[in-house]
Amino acid sequence: MKNIFREKIKELENLPNVGKAIAKDLRKIGILTPGQLINQDPVQMYKKLCIITGKKHDLCVLDVFISITEFMNGKEAKPWWIFTPKRKEMQKKFNLN
Repeated sequence: MKNIFREKIKELENLPNVGKAIAKDLRKIGILTPGQLINQDPVQMYKKLCIITGKKHDLCVLDVFISITEFMNGKEAKPWWIFTPKRKEMQKKFNLN
């Protein structure tokens, strides 16, 4: 992925792996700025989104939440699909099926 400097990101849509739809979902759960992702739990974010919207979202959304929380916590930007194996572990651990 291209070099992205997290300190300079002011809009959710400028985060790696985030477009209009994910930014809208983040706003629904109260995440309005990239800085609010620091120390967030992606599983809790996903669960909150499902509760607020009243539906189960595709688990790829969790992949994106993992990618952006890790990025904002200091790790390098990576494509969201790189996090699918990690998400699958979380699925088992937190019974997200």
